[in-house]
Amino acid sequence: MYAVLTGKGRLVFIGIDGASYEMIAQLAADRILPHIGRLIQAGTFRPMISSLPEVSPVAWHSIITGANPAEHGTFGFTDLAPHSYHMFFPNAQTLAVPPFWNRNDKRTVVINMPFTYPAQPLNGVLIAGFVALDLEKATYPHTLVPELQRADYRIDVDSNKAHQSLQLFLNDLERTFQARVTTYRYLWEVEPWETFVLVFTGTDRLSHFMWDAYMDPTHHFHDAFVDHFRQVDAIVGEIADQLRPEDLLVMVSDHGFERLEQNVYVNVLLRDAGLLRFDKPDPRGVKDISPEARAFALEPSRIYIHAKDKYPKGSVSGQEREAVLHDVVDLFTDLTHNGQQVIRRVYHKEEIYAGPLMERAPDLVLLAEPGFNLRTSNKETKHFGVDIFTGKHARDNAIFLVSGNHDPDLISAHPQVADVVGIINQIANNE
Repeated sequence: MYAVLTGKGRLVFIGIDGASYEMIAQLAADRILPHIGRLIQAGTFRPMISSLPEVSPVAWHSIITGANPAEHGTFGFTDLAPHSYHMFFPNAQTLAVPPFWNRNDKRTVVINMPFTYPAQPLNGVLIAGFVALDLEKATYPHTLVPELQRADYRIDVDSNKAHQSLQLFLNDLERTFQARVTTYRYLWEVEPWETFVLVFTGTDRLSHFMWDAYMDPTHHFHDAFVDHFRQVDAIVGEIADQLRPEDLLVMVSDHGFERLEQNVYVNVLLRDAGLLRFDKPDPRGVKDISPEARAFALEPSRIYIHAKDKYPKGSVSGQEREAVLHDVVDLFTDLTHNGQQVIRRVYHKEEIYAGPLMERAPDLVLLAEPGFNLRTSNKETKHFGVDIFTGKHARDNAIFLVSGNHDPDLISAHPQVADVVGIINQIANNE
């Protein structure tokens, strides 16, 4: 059912977390990203549609498996164990479909792929990315750990520093990036690889905290923002210059970015509409939900009907389900802020998902209009608010770039994240 990559040449797969199509295209056109610009000119560059919701675990798991969430089993940053309120974080062990590098015998190096923790055995090397709690458990084989420690390898940027000082955050971003580059260069040379996967995630962190700096050329940190992407571009050029004519280079992002103007607190809206109640005045999570609750949301925009046959305290019968769905859809379809529509579309699960894990899927998923960021905090009291972030994920402007010998007709005008493996496989097998 799932493609197995073949082909004569090697595959280099580069991820730039959060890179948006319009931004990359503009910076390349302005020659700020000359190496990526060269690949765009010689290859095929498309805006790619991210997952629903447009968050990294769902998108990256869709990218590396070529599967739908109802097949690979990742629906958001967190999920509930079946018939319970027990929360867990999707990871490599919960992934129901193997990533593409485990479906062939090619020796593979994987550096910093998000949500591959704990590192699973493969023919090669894997260093898991965010969320990874322990470097040794994030690394396969474990014998590589001393080398990573010598390189001062960091799994992720310390985003807490941005709450102290944006300059401290930028300093940590630089150290994390340089350690990643040192590690890529080492493994590129010492490993006899056939597939090389390298993901940059600092670009996402930078865009969350400093998207306003990118949008405003007069901003104090505008040059610092652009310089980080320029450094990524230099490494992309370094890699591209080492490829053979028969090799294939693919570059993707898991989602794009856009400005953030207002957070929208979905559970507060459900609560104030009488659809969500908790047993405690200060709930610590969905485990404190009341039997009277009709619906609840999980981060960032997934809404679940509190069904009687699905949750221990569920109260909504099968006959009532459609009425509750209708109430929720009406609530968010009619939602405005200062006269502006907040929700672009409310999706029913059947419009998004297909696969054996449909029972675990959210009943509804919200897609916000530009500028609105959907959150599910139960501690907020207002429907809208702001925080330190100035940028938010965007669904429709991720990137998909292919450089190397390929037929551009194999790539649609707007590929989706779950199409990536299949497209690579078609290109490889058409050599």
